[in-house]
Amino acid sequence: MSSNDLAVRIEGLSKCYHIYDRPRDRLKQFVLPRARRLAGKSSHDYFKEFWALRDVSFTIKRGETVGIIGRNGAGKSTLLQMICGTLSPTAGNVEVNGRVAALLELGAGFNPEFTGRENVYLNASVLGMSKSETDAKLDEILSFADIGNFIDQPVKTYSSGMYVRLAFAVQACVDPEILIVDEALAVGDIGFQYKCFKRMEALKKKGTTILMVTHSTGSILEYADRCIVMKNGEVIADTSDVLAAVLAYEKGMILSQAEAVETIKDDTEHSDLKSFSLTELQHIQNKGIHREIDEKRFGSARAIIEKMVIIKSDGTPLEEKPMVKSGEALTFNFTLLVAEEIKEAVLGVSLSRAQGGDVWGDNNIAAGQPFHLRPGKYHINYSVALPLNAGNYLIHCGLASLDNGQREELDQRRPMHKIKYWAPREQGGVLYAPVKVSVKEEVEK
Repeated sequence: MSSNDLAVRIEGLSKCYHIYDRPRDRLKQFVLPRARRLAGKSSHDYFKEFWALRDVSFTIKRGETVGIIGRNGAGKSTLLQMICGTLSPTAGNVEVNGRVAALLELGAGFNPEFTGRENVYLNASVLGMSKSETDAKLDEILSFADIGNFIDQPVKTYSSGMYVRLAFAVQACVDPEILIVDEALAVGDIGFQYKCFKRMEALKKKGTTILMVTHSTGSILEYADRCIVMKNGEVIADTSDVLAAVLAYEKGMILSQAEAVETIKDDTEHSDLKSFSLTELQHIQNKGIHREIDEKRFGSARAIIEKMVIIKSDGTPLEEKPMVKSGEALTFNFTLLVAEEIKEAVLGVSLSRAQGGDVWGDNNIAAGQPFHLRPGKYHINYSVALPLNAGNYLIHCGLASLDNGQREELDQRRPMHKIKYWAPREQGGVLYAPVKVSVKEEVEK
């Protein structure tokens, strides 16, 4: 690849930190090894090595939009800081060709005593812009930040949202050749995030190279040409098949979350036993809780929802391909364990936004399928296709009895699972319903 086509080249990049158990060990490390070497004795280290990044290599072409994903502590932010030059590597080389604008940390580079306007000029000068160039861009920056008269107030008086508005406005409006964004946009409100992503789209069309670190895999799917997946300071995947990379990452997250679910060994799958005591079901109900998503579970446990498996339209479990496309058909496969006869059973399922607010729900009674349950095990399927917008959702399930008009909660699980939807493009609201636009111009004769 010629240097004209190259935006970033990383070769063997590593970063090691020294971790000390006690403050005095830091002093010992400064004095004793040197003294032992002068005395002709072998030295001893008083620290542990922590490799935040280890032997990372890749190149990024001009105009590429690259998403970097990984769990907390994977080394993403460390990598970006070294690309920006704000952190020195332990080993390896970084080559950057072009003006870099970076939003790595909320308000990084701002002087808290300066006004917003003064910080605009300060940041622009750091990016290599002259005062006349900044003057020409000032109205665009202020319009984008949209913080009103606060622009002439010290930034130490700003809210976190105002900080990020001004910081992103400066970085995005100075026409950078390379834009680096590290999760900072998560601070802004939904409207501002939308404006930021639209600005990033415009920069991308102009040929700006964009590196974005985010836990929003929906954003990666929508904007990235390529995805780098990191784990424990190493690159474990680097591919232009962004969907495959995101699916692999989400699958790993689901498997790790599954470890937080306390489960009870169920011997009934391999036996002819078809009856359960109330005590057994109460025991399963008390222990089978999804700790990772803070599940609340309650009810008499005369019948319980032992588990629920979500099957995608191609027949694979959600755990295998943990991203659901908007409008894709899903099957909720419930396994119920019943200790006593339940008349007029109600099995309900609903979805809410991760931030709160119900978006959909249904049950067998509303669907015109009442059923009675006798002691034993049942497998019940619900099938549905939901045209939901991209985002994270929580799945709530509940089992109840309506015998003689008296409602009895048997097993409420709120929430029981979480699910991530993605759509071809971002929209506002909950539903994914793209409009079709037609324009007809009427010309006067």
